Amino acid sequence: MKKKRSTEFHDELRAEYDFEELLKGGIRGKYAERYSSGTNLVLLQPDVARAFPSERAVNEALRLVIQLKKLPTRK
Repeated sequence: MKKKRSTEFHDELRAEYDFEELLKGGIRGKYAERYSSGTNLVLLQPDVARAFPSERAVNEALRLVIQLKKLPTRK
């Protein structure tokens, strides 16, 4: 036997908020510079993500690539 779902919600939120009061003293973009300077997200393809299971593994592999690029090449 299925339970009856209650269609009655017990919402504890106010019907309306005074946003001028809530945002009083707020500074627009306060953390924007800090956020943009420290964010460098890269989405990995699933096959690459499987090969590098952690952030540390990805960083080590990329550092190795950087070192390999610095090696002289034969012509």
